[in-house]
Amino acid sequence: MTNLVKRGLIELLNKRVLDDKCPVLGICLGMQLLTKRSEEGQLAGLGWIRAETKRFKFDSNDNNLKIPHMGWNEVKPVRDTPLFSGYDKLPRFYFVHSYHVCCEHSEDIIGTSFYGYEFTAAVKNANIMGTQFHPEKSHKYGMRLLQNFSSM
Repeated sequence: MTNLVKRGLIELLNKRVLDDKCPVLGICLGMQLLTKRSEEGQLAGLGWIRAETKRFKFDSNDNNLKIPHMGWNEVKPVRDTPLFSGYDKLPRFYFVHSYHVCCEHSEDIIGTSFYGYEFTAAVKNANIMGTQFHPEKSHKYGMRLLQNFSSM
C-alpha cells in the first residue's frame, strides 16, 4: 500500500476498478490488498472487499503446522462463478502465505481451503476477484483459472 500511495495510484485504480468496472484479479498479497486492513501493516487497504487480512493463528494442538503455509491444497468452490468453471474435480493450487482474508460477508467468498482450519482462498465482488493461492504456479489448474479470468 505504501508504494501505491507513494506513486499516486490509488485514485486511478479506484476509477478503473470501481467506476469503469475493469475486471481485476489480486493474487496472494494482491488479494490481501483488496481488503480494508491487514494485521501485517498500519496502512488501510484498498477496501474493495469488505474483509480484513489476519495472520494464521493455530491452537496448541496444531503446533506442527508451519507458517508460512507452503504447498498444494485443494480449493473448494463455494459459489458458482466463471472463475472456477471447467474443472472436472476439485482444483489444486499452490499456496505460499502467512496471512489469510476474513470476509465480513459470506457472499464475497467463492473458494475455501484448509490449513489447520478452513480459510478463504478466493473472493469475488462484481468485477473484483482475488486468490490467496498462486495460479501462475499451479500448473493446469492455474492455467484454467487464468484463462477463465481473461475471458471475463
